[in-house]
Amino acid sequence: MRELREVFYVDGVRTAFGRAGPKGVFWRTRADDLGVKVVRELLRRNPTLPPERIDDVVLAATAQVGDQGLTLGRDVALLAGLPQSVPGFAVDRMCAGALTAVTAGAGEIAMGGIEHMGHHPMGEDVDFNPRFVAERLVDTSAVTMGATAENLHDRFPQLTKEDADAYAVRSQQRATAAWANGVMRETVVPMTVFTDEGWRAADRDEFLRPETTLEALATLPTPFRPGGRVTAGNSAGLTDGATVSLLASGRALAEHSLEPRMRLVSYAFAGVEPELMGLGPVPATKKALERAGLTLDELGLFELNEPFAVQVLSWCDGLGVDPQDERLNPYGGAIACGHPLAATGVRLLAQLAYGFRERPGVRYGLTALCVGMGMGAALVWENVAAGN
Repeated sequence: MRELREVFYVDGVRTAFGRAGPKGVFWRTRADDLGVKVVRELLRRNPTLPPERIDDVVLAATAQVGDQGLTLGRDVALLAGLPQSVPGFAVDRMCAGALTAVTAGAGEIAMGGIEHMGHHPMGEDVDFNPRFVAERLVDTSAVTMGATAENLHDRFPQLTKEDADAYAVRSQQRATAAWANGVMRETVVPMTVFTDEGWRAADRDEFLRPETTLEALATLPTPFRPGGRVTAGNSAGLTDGATVSLLASGRALAEHSLEPRMRLVSYAFAGVEPELMGLGPVPATKKALERAGLTLDELGLFELNEPFAVQVLSWCDGLGVDPQDERLNPYGGAIACGHPLAATGVRLLAQLAYGFRERPGVRYGLTALCVGMGMGAALVWENVAAGN
């Protein structure tokens, strides 16, 4: 019988997140090459780990076609120069891809996610079963993420556009501060890429808008509904990027002199109405806390994805958290840096690990996000430095 092992987060890195499409910095860069860059950097940062001792490489992508096909985990492992003895595979749980890669890797002790939304727009080459609509299994708005955000405003009228805009401004301000004080410089891997203007360094998120104001956000159009409440300003932009993390068992930590930063305490996935997919993190968080035997008050940091400001507000409303709570996304979130779908989860882990280091008195934290077609994911982590 295989022994049960504790799972630890050792390190995590990401590329800068670039604007999706021809104007983005990664337009002429292959998706798998983004993964190669972060895998190589992760190994460089952890030189005591022999590459041949990596048990598996698990990478996520929502669109597993083109340069994101060919079983990404194995593809990237070979391209990154890992020994041929190291296997790999790909997973897909849409926006929760990277977190699912982490939980899948935790089951066998492994490595993130890649999403090139410029090369593979969301929903492209997907043949939705007509029964979804014909049999009214799913409302048609469920396949348009912005429409699901508008649905949240409808379901919870107390979550106003003004509140969403105010949250978006705070996200931009916190992300700007994080870039200024070194948080992002520690986790973002600069990458030289070829663009229409020639070679350049991709070293900064392209959706940062430090000058964002409430007055400016109030004037933006609402593309998902006339007179709606969801705008480009209170949403995450379409983004390209890659992330990767290193997980290890307690035995591997000692054997390879690796320094753990977080211990996985519990995790949970949950389903909700597909047309209200932003609600997913609420039941997922409650389930993960129950499995951990913890209450929300015992958590000192929350890293929650921000595809839309109203999604964060609905999580806060459902769990009784003030949207201005300093524990919530202290370094900003996807509204400021972008949301490359399956890659985002490891960004949340890296920022939580940094937050733990800056707050050694905080023992527990959460990473959570909503998932397309009505799901949510939540992982509870313990700060290994707490109390030391």
